Amino acid sequence: MFSLFLDAAPASFGGLDQIQILLIGGAFVSLYFFLVRPQAKKAKEQANYQETLSTGDKVVMNSGMHGKIAKMDEKTVTIEVDTNVRMKFEKGYINMELSKAINPTATPTEKDK
Repeated sequence: MFSLFLDAAPASFGGLDQIQILLIGGAFVSLYFFLVRPQAKKAKEQANYQETLSTGDKVVMNSGMHGKIAKMDEKTVTIEVDTNVRMKFEKGYINMELSKAINPTATPTEKDK
């Protein structure tokens, strides 16, 4: 009885032929290039961005709070959100910078006029 099953077994890789293995491999390669690689690049850019912050930069936190950097430590930042109102956050919670040097204001073009 077992000899019938053994004779009928295909000579491929455990039931998968070469095209299926290539398709599965291609799916993993595409997942790497479309998901893993861009996320790693974004994390690297965010880390570099946080290193370039300095006192006086206007920033937006992940929560949406706007403020100006009043004091910086190694891992924390003190944000001045209003006159004499300061809050302490971790550097990782800064989302973007609003300083004019990095994000200049848009000038109206002839099309907008």
